[in-house]
Amino acid sequence: MDSPVPPHPPEPRPRRRDRHGRGMRGPVAPPQVPLSVSRAENFRDLVQDSVERLERRWPQLAEVDFMVLDVPGAQEETVPLGRAVSAEKGRPAQIVVYRRPVEIRTKNRDERALLVHEVVVEQVAELLGLAPESVDPRYGQE
Repeated sequence: MDSPVPPHPPEPRPRRRDRHGRGMRGPVAPPQVPLSVSRAENFRDLVQDSVERLERRWPQLAEVDFMVLDVPGAQEETVPLGRAVSAEKGRPAQIVVYRRPVEIRTKNRDERALLVHEVVVEQVAELLGLAPESVDPRYGQE
């Protein structure tokens, strides 16, 4: 006859919780939940959304490198929100958006999205030698 008691496993099972059952059982939130997205990733998404919106109207922006840096490097009188660098031999044009100065000037995600788009439009306009209103007709109206 078969024994009703299962045999002991040869190796002890790894402990997933502490002795009293109060330890972490897993991540606080799954990766697809916005809780697990950092502020820097959120900001990059805002910049990417703005760039995609402008690339529909200006296809030549596909050759421009868009970057997000935390803070500007050089000490200046005023803190810039972004910077445009023209293309040089062997290096494509770059547009840099500075995350911390933009975050400090905004209170919530909606304001941040508007300011990021304005900064991207201004830098694209500077790079192309145009007025911001011609780059995006809705510039300054939102």
